[in-house]
Amino acid sequence: MTEVRSAEGLYAEHRIDLVRFAAVLVGPDDAPDAVSRAILSLLGGTTLAAAEYPKALMYRAVYTQARTMQRSGFRRRAREHKVAERVGREDPELDPDVLLAVAELSARQRACIFLTYWEDLTVPSVAERLGVSEGSVKKHLARARSQLREVLDV
Repeated sequence: MTEVRSAEGLYAEHRIDLVRFAAVLVGPDDAPDAVSRAILSLLGGTTLAAAEYPKALMYRAVYTQARTMQRSGFRRRAREHKVAERVGREDPELDPDVLLAVAELSARQRACIFLTYWEDLTVPSVAERLGVSEGSVKKHLARARSQLREVLDV
């Protein structure tokens, strides 16, 4: 029989390892969210504190949450591709390949590209509109341009 420990104590003990595990599954940006959601789902009851193998239970919960996040991401990308294709058909001036390439960018990169090139805003205006620094806008624009160059062979 194992000793019953508090759920909070178990989380504190294994948090760093759980985040590392989640980073492998969903990437470092989404790992803390995956762990938080997984642990919150376990904290709703006494399951975690009373589990015979609480560490294994936490890892399973993180794995399940990571899979859920991945499926959500796949569905989001599929919706974005549909929108890009529809917009390309509705506006013949827009190249569908460019729209699909832009849809593959991160949300922040897409926002910076859209506001800079479609709305013709300056970097300071984009920064103000998004509530970020000008340096952040420049960084996201540079990364987006680099990725678009690779995808579009420009």
